[in-house]
Amino acid sequence: MLIRLLRTHLDPYKKPIALLVLLQFLQTCAALYLPTLNADIIDNGVIKGDTGYILSFGALMLAVTVGQMVCNIGAVLYGARTAAAVGRDVRAAVFDRVQSFSARELGQFGAPTLITRTTNDVQQVQMLVLMAFTLMVSAPIMCVGGIVMALGLDVPLSGVLLAVVPVLGISVSLIVRRLRPLFRTMQERLDTVNRVLREQITGNRVIRAFVRDSYEKERFRGANAELTEVSVSTGKLLALMFPIVMTVVNLSSIAVVWFGAHRIDSGGMQIGALTAFLAYLMQIVMSVMMATFMFMMIPRAEVCAERIQEVLDTDTSVVPPAEPVRELRGHGHLELRGAGFRYPGAEEPVLKAIDLVARPGETTAVIGSTGSGKSTLLGLVPRLMDVTEGEVLVGGVDVGTVEPALLARTVGLVPQKPYLFAGTVASNLRYGNPDATDDELWHALEVAQAKEFVEGLAEGLGAPIAQGGTNVSGGQRQRLSIARTLVQRPEIYLFDDSFSALDYATDAALRAALTHETREATVVIVAQRVSTIRDADRIVVLDEGRVVGTGLHHELMESNETYREIVLSQLTEAEAA
Repeated sequence: MLIRLLRTHLDPYKKPIALLVLLQFLQTCAALYLPTLNADIIDNGVIKGDTGYILSFGALMLAVTVGQMVCNIGAVLYGARTAAAVGRDVRAAVFDRVQSFSARELGQFGAPTLITRTTNDVQQVQMLVLMAFTLMVSAPIMCVGGIVMALGLDVPLSGVLLAVVPVLGISVSLIVRRLRPLFRTMQERLDTVNRVLREQITGNRVIRAFVRDSYEKERFRGANAELTEVSVSTGKLLALMFPIVMTVVNLSSIAVVWFGAHRIDSGGMQIGALTAFLAYLMQIVMSVMMATFMFMMIPRAEVCAERIQEVLDTDTSVVPPAEPVRELRGHGHLELRGAGFRYPGAEEPVLKAIDLVARPGETTAVIGSTGSGKSTLLGLVPRLMDVTEGEVLVGGVDVGTVEPALLARTVGLVPQKPYLFAGTVASNLRYGNPDATDDELWHALEVAQAKEFVEGLAEGLGAPIAQGGTNVSGGQRQRLSIARTLVQRPEIYLFDDSFSALDYATDAALRAALTHETREATVVIVAQRVSTIRDADRIVVLDEGRVVGTGLHHELMESNETYREIVLSQLTEAEAA
């Protein structure tokens, strides 16, 4: 998965990568040439006392060192820029894919893990790319070049390398094999910490209201302890890595000096050559250490790449049409024909054979007990999810064939849980229509019964809104959410229990204003409160995902037991009549 992910996202950067590899090759060749120059200076300059030779070759060493430095700086610069660009592209790809998900895919993954995959997981892959460009490219060149140069200096002494390199390779591979499952567990437990923390921040008021601080602290402590446990286990394995490498390095250095001294004593080797051989040994070992450092990162990056690729490989169940319809025949006409919806793996469908017609200029209400599928029904119209059977038609056209932008302009949904974005009142309202004027915003606020409280804010339309709208009340959030949809001016309005946080007086005033504002549009209201929908032109009663009754209020009171039970649970017989 890691190779597949990197191959896809490194492909646009072939030229910078080629230049980077060239610079790394040049700086590694320079590094390999320096010990040979140093050996020549010792053997032909220092031992013979030739100052001119020392100065001339010393100047050459200085020039090679400057060249190595320039190439190294250029390689690191290109590596850092390319790695950052790859991280940006992967994050954008994950974000774009998540934005295309329907409610089904979002529920399948969950918000905490999607956040972790978009941030921490991508960061791990980006760090691996950076380390690969700055370390891994030069490591094999240095290792092979060091071995070749060492063989050129003294073949018998090079036998030490036959023992050093395999021992290092085997030691590192054994540790890396055990690291991979630990890194997978670490990322999963990081998801858990993220989920618990997110719940506690979001549900802070509930925690305080029920005085569950101690319980939540213990829950977070448990998740944190599990992450710490696997991190410590990983750290113990990583702690073994460098001591093992350094032990092998030091032992090999002792062996080289020991056998090299005997070679010098027998006249088979010069002192400068031994010095250069030690330098090449250190370069070989350093290349192995750089590779070791990379191998430490690869298991975690592999796990992160798998998690990222899992998101990228997940196709949305709401597929855009290949040849979209760009014009609707019927203005504001909504119809569901035998519509049904079932979640993957569920034993029973949420909705079964729903037949419903909503026309312009009429208000259609949907009511039913909790869990009867009311919100799911509304979600089918703007394609938050697609029907698994039957069809949904807007303007006489199946929503699955309508151009997404056209469907978004035609259908306006006020969700059950209104959400406001960090910004201002105006920026939130213009989500409905980016080109709306201030006058249009104030008109929408007036209809939504929100004008008075917005005028009371010091900055008016420019008043700040916190993330999620936490700095305004629940009723104010609902009214701003309704105003946002009114600014959009769609042909079909869908209100998903959007009046539940309003008092009766505000509810009545808002519905009266909406009647005038939406008189030419189709209005579908889902509500729990009977007083909100009793005057609707058509009331649809849902029970366990099926339509069990359709009609006016007084008709259903006489003929539909389910509706009658709902009404009498809120009103007396006299009030219901």
